[in-house]
Amino acid sequence: MELIPLLLLAPLLVFVAFFDMRLMRIPNWISLAGLAIFVLTMPLLPGSEIVARLMMAAIVFVLGIGAFMMRWFGGGDIKILSVLFLFIPSGTLSLYGLGFSASMLAGIALILTLRTIPWPANTEWVSLRETGTFPMGISIALSGIIHPYVVQAFG
Repeated sequence: MELIPLLLLAPLLVFVAFFDMRLMRIPNWISLAGLAIFVLTMPLLPGSEIVARLMMAAIVFVLGIGAFMMRWFGGGDIKILSVLFLFIPSGTLSLYGLGFSASMLAGIALILTLRTIPWPANTEWVSLRETGTFPMGISIALSGIIHPYVVQAFG
């Protein structure tokens, strides 16, 4: 029951990966839509779980602001990651860390592989043109999408 809201978020996570790959930007409407889904699904969760998730999201947001200021993360990455933490059950945080780590490796491998292909110089996919950058939205989205499966396999 705790993972149902995350399943409802999955289509938005696909948009996160797409926009970050194509534009190296995550539109604000995706984060706002994620917040709306969380608010609508709050009645499915116990009060203590809602408080725990809000606290986790706030901690991620505050730490993310510091990472953004040091130019380690983009602003859209921080916003969507904070929203995603509203959907991660507090009892599965260690499993989320496992899935996020695997997603980071997969995202890096994907981007490095795609960048070896000789794309036209004017490709509209910004993440394939720019070097020295990484569209973190790919890994954030993948980590949220696979989380229910990671919980099923290892939980």
